[in-house]
Amino acid sequence: MKKIALLLVLITTLVGCSLDNGDRDTYTYSVLPIETYELPAAFKLGQAYTIKLTYQKPSACHIYQGIYYAKELNKRTIAIQAAVKDNQSCTSEVPPISEASFNFTATATGSYIFKIYKGKGADDKDLFEEVEIPVIQ
Repeated sequence: MKKIALLLVLITTLVGCSLDNGDRDTYTYSVLPIETYELPAAFKLGQAYTIKLTYQKPSACHIYQGIYYAKELNKRTIAIQAAVKDNQSCTSEVPPISEASFNFTATATGSYIFKIYKGKGADDKDLFEEVEIPVIQ
């Protein structure tokens, strides 16, 4: 009897779970180019710096999702992450320039290379502006 009751509970649980998204919203994610940035001329080892970025949302439907930040040795790749709710009607009005920032602390000597995402080129390849910043002690 216990096995039958357990089997019925298991079947009810499985039938009650649905993988269908139903009325849930779906989003398309993208990476936005950085318009301007503020970097110091040099970093002092161990000191924290606020790096300021500005970017342009293509529409009012774009939602800021954070800063894309990838580390590889002394290179830092930076871009803006955004999302757009699918099947949403947007106006053609372009919103004002937006700002974002993050904190950076130089933890190694030498220099850091910041690869700032600037968008897509004519050949649809990603374009980056590279800035090398020395670390002083």
